[in-house]
Amino acid sequence: MYSHKGRTAVITGAGSGFGRTTAAELARRGADIVIVDLKPADETVQEVQALGRRAVAYQADVSDPDQVAGLAGQLTEFTGAVDVLVNNAGIFPFENLWDLTFDRFKQIQRINLDSQFLMTKAVIGGMRDRSRGRIVNLASNSLGLAVPDMVPYMASKGAVVGMTRALATDLAPHGITVNCVAPTASRTPGGSSFNGDEVLEQVAQMQAIKRVGVAGDVVGVIAFLSSNDSAFMTGQTVAADGGLWRV
Repeated sequence: MYSHKGRTAVITGAGSGFGRTTAAELARRGADIVIVDLKPADETVQEVQALGRRAVAYQADVSDPDQVAGLAGQLTEFTGAVDVLVNNAGIFPFENLWDLTFDRFKQIQRINLDSQFLMTKAVIGGMRDRSRGRIVNLASNSLGLAVPDMVPYMASKGAVVGMTRALATDLAPHGITVNCVAPTASRTPGGSSFNGDEVLEQVAQMQAIKRVGVAGDVVGVIAFLSSNDSAFMTGQTVAADGGLWRV
């Protein structure tokens, strides 16, 4: 297993889905976990603690600059350092272009893109001071597909990939790597609510591995990218999608 012993990982959107599964997996590998979510995440805290690791949860809207600014000081109170940031929080909406308003377009960018920028800014100062850090951003394999009604979503996730590449360049001199994971539509609470079982099954049939993805299919990639084993890898987007998106 890739060791995260002695590390503290901040995971956004860790109350359920990819975030909760990632929190448990990094805890199994030795990390203490800071959970940031819009909703209470007591069950994730209990799961991490049951694995013998420390955990704390903060309720915050990570797309709100003021709330993230208030959160920044609390993050280091937990253990004094943040070693890993997993920018997982986001939404997966289908929006018909002809009905899409500019306000709704901007809202999706705030949730999926601005949140990752704000959380990254909140932790990179401490990482720079210690010349060590791992940042893993969640993107999407939809960028390589011809899927209708996804203009704002693809715009946000395409920007995440671009920001990841640019951050990798700026942060590499400080010992910080930044990479992306691009999952497929998966059977998680968020994925199921936006997509529905019929869409998930249709996506699965387009994949080389013809089954619906689950959170456990992605967390191993996140664990690798947030470990010392990925020290020579930065600015990359890894598709964990059953072989649907070939890059």
